[in-house]
Amino acid sequence: MNIWDENKLVLFIGFVIPGFIAIKIYDLLNPSTTRDTSKYLIDAIAYSSLNYAFLISPIVYLEKTQIFTESPVLYGLFYFFVLFLFPGFMAWFWSKLRKTEYFQKNAPHPTLKPWDYVFSQRKCYWVKVTLKDGTKLAGPYTEKSFASSAPAEEQIYLEESWVINSEGGLERPKEMSEGVIIMPSEISYVELIRYGDGDE
Repeated sequence: MNIWDENKLVLFIGFVIPGFIAIKIYDLLNPSTTRDTSKYLIDAIAYSSLNYAFLISPIVYLEKTQIFTESPVLYGLFYFFVLFLFPGFMAWFWSKLRKTEYFQKNAPHPTLKPWDYVFSQRKCYWVKVTLKDGTKLAGPYTEKSFASSAPAEEQIYLEESWVINSEGGLERPKEMSEGVIIMPSEISYVELIRYGDGDE
C-alpha cells in the first residue's frame, strides 16, 4: 500500500490534521495526563469531523462556485482556515465554555489537578512549602518562578529562598541564593499567600 498516494494523503490531511491541531491546542490550554496513543487517532478523526460539521455550509457553498479557477489564492486561504485555524478556535472556545459557571455546575472542570488550576493563572504569590520531614521553605512566586504542569510531576521553582522567622513570617531573602527547586516527592503541602503580605 502506497501511503503517498494522492487520495490517501488528502484523506489523512483532511481527517487527521484538523483534529490533531484541536487536541494539541486544547491540551495546551488545559494541562492533563498524557492521552492513550491508541485513542489519539480516533479522537483526531472525531474532532476533524466535528470541525467539518460546523463548516459544512460555507464549504458546500464555496465548492458550488467557480472560486477555485477565478481566485485560487482565496480558495487556498479558505481551506487553510478550515484545516488549521478553525480547529484551534474550536478548541479555545470549548475550553472557555467548559470553564463557565453553567458547565461547572454540570460537568467536571477541564483542568484535572488543583496544582495546574492555580499555577496556570500565573498570579503572584508568597509560597510556603512544608516538606514531609517538617522543614519549611518559602519565597516569592512571580515572573521568574516556574511551576510544572501535567503530565509532568508537580515541581516548583521559587526565584528566591527566604528566611522564615520564629513567628512564621517571611523575613528576608537568603544571601547568595538563586532560588530553590522543590521536588514533588518531598512536598507535604503548599500554602499560598497574597503577594505583598508575606513579609509584614
